[in-house]
Amino acid sequence: MKITTYGINAVNAYKNKVHNVKSGTNKASFADKIEISKAAQEMQGVSTYSTERAERVQQLKEDIDSGEYKVDARKVAEDMLKYYRF
Repeated sequence: MKITTYGINAVNAYKNKVHNVKSGTNKASFADKIEISKAAQEMQGVSTYSTERAERVQQLKEDIDSGEYKVDARKVAEDMLKYYRF
């Protein structure tokens, strides 16, 4: 079987595509840009909070293991009452 292009206009969308590019005036538009939203910026601040919290938890673990950690029963009771009243 022989395939010929008689009577058929060869279509090549990539070959006939026209590129309108202005030289030198719009080079910055091709550069990648990134914008950080306000919510993302606030979330970045949370990472420092998590490291501070991890350090505090580690200190509490050490105090409990050594027997130096003392629970203030009055403070616990007050906080429980505040929680359940509201």
